[in-house]
Amino acid sequence: MDHRNVVFFVSSYPLRHAVSQCYTYHMRQIEFAQGEFYHVYNHAIEGVNLIRDATDSERFIEGLLKFNAEEPIGSIYLARFEKVEADKKLKAKPLVNIVCYCLNPNHFHLMLEEVAENGIQKFMHRLTMGHCKYMNAKYKRKGVLFQGNFRAKLLDDNDYLLHTSAYINLNDRVHQLRHAVSQLVRSSWEEYINPRLYGICKRDIVLDQFRPRREYEAFALDALELMLEAKEDQTELKELEFED
Repeated sequence: MDHRNVVFFVSSYPLRHAVSQCYTYHMRQIEFAQGEFYHVYNHAIEGVNLIRDATDSERFIEGLLKFNAEEPIGSIYLARFEKVEADKKLKAKPLVNIVCYCLNPNHFHLMLEEVAENGIQKFMHRLTMGHCKYMNAKYKRKGVLFQGNFRAKLLDDNDYLLHTSAYINLNDRVHQLRHAVSQLVRSSWEEYINPRLYGICKRDIVLDQFRPRREYEAFALDALELMLEAKEDQTELKELEFED
C-alpha cells in the first residue's frame, strides 16, 4: 500500500471524535469475537502512575508476554524459579494476538486480536490484576490501580485500524511527554520500523499492507503530524471558548 494513497480518517471521521471513541467504550458495552481486532485502553486512578521506574515498565511488558496463555502462568515472580514449567505454559495457545502497544506512565493502549473465546477479558484481567499486585507490593500501597474496567473499541474499518496502529505505536509522541518521563515509555514502534527486530507483536495485519514495509514508518509519521495538528486546533478552540 502506498501511504500517499491512504486517506487519513480525519477527512471523513473527525479525529477528535475518533480518538474519544476509544475512551468511552466500557468492556460490558461490547461483545468480543474471535478474529476481530480491538483498541483496548485503561488509565491509572487520579494521582497514581502505572509505572515509576524502568523496572516497572519492564514488568508490565513481561506481563504482556507471560499472561497471554490459555493455561494461567500464575505469579510471574514465582515462575522465574520454575523456568521449565513456565516455558511449557508459554508454549500454550495464546488468548490474544498483540498487534501493537504503548505503555505511558499513567495509561496504556493495546491493539488486540481475540484468539481464544473470552480471550481479551481473561488476558486483561490477568494483566491488570497482576500489575496492580506488583505495584502494591513494591510500593507498599493498597487498593485499586486502574480507573475501573478497561475500555475497548472494535476496529471494524481497515483505515481506522491502520491509523489506530499509528496512534498506539506513537502514543508517547502524541502526548508529547517530557524527556525524563519518556524514558519510562515502552512501545512497539521499534518492532514496526525494524521488521527484523524480534518482539511480542503480530504485525502482519498492518505491515503486510505496505510495500515495501518501510513505507509504514512514513505513513505513521504523517498520521502523527495530523494528530498533533488536530490536538493543537482543539486546544486553541478551548482557549477561544474560554475567552468568550
